[in-house]
Amino acid sequence: MSISKSIRSQLAPIHPEGYPFIIGFAVVTLILFWVWEPGGWIATFATLWCVYFFRDPQRVTPTYAGVVVAPADGRIVSVATAVPPADLGLGPAPMLRISIFMSVFDCHVNRSPVLGRIERIVYHEGLFLNASLDKASEDNERNALIIVTPEGTRVAVVQIAGLIARRIVRFVSDGQALAAGQRIGMIRFGSRADVYLPAGTVALVGEGQTATAGETVLADLAARPHPHSYQIG
Repeated sequence: MSISKSIRSQLAPIHPEGYPFIIGFAVVTLILFWVWEPGGWIATFATLWCVYFFRDPQRVTPTYAGVVVAPADGRIVSVATAVPPADLGLGPAPMLRISIFMSVFDCHVNRSPVLGRIERIVYHEGLFLNASLDKASEDNERNALIIVTPEGTRVAVVQIAGLIARRIVRFVSDGQALAAGQRIGMIRFGSRADVYLPAGTVALVGEGQTATAGETVLADLAARPHPHSYQIG
């Protein structure tokens, strides 16, 4: 393999959502170099950060029955039982909630935590509090997917806007079939993702752990020995 091919193989592709931002940053950079060179160098670093932010790397996702994978890159800030927001329609009983906080340096492409079909999509207007706060799950603007697995288990993944994040982008629609680890959307510029799982589900991760979307196993709904299989996507 040539050196150039070796370098390219290590670079993650850019998601199409990022191109307008990258082009905009690049144009501002050129203008600043023309009017004020120090500003141009600052804008150059901002443009490179924008390219990095919108990266969309491939992930190797386990595909065995019952697997629940992380929907987002970032730090796991909460593993606890909580009553899901009423608008999700999951009932008043507490469920296992695993929350992942995405900083502006994490990859922001979100992925489905489970294999299943989207039962419904729920959008809720709200505030833009710091997404790492626990009350962000209830108060912030959010977009939720209620997914029904082949076994009939209902799982919710909630994209939550944050202090800087002001745009939740969805790639999927009502009734769509999903594979575990499939891309479902992104949240621009720092945010949070919550996964709600049935009561009694045992979490396989802990607070403070770093999660990788589509790869880190959060829980096992089957809770039984099984052969492991994987897919790249």
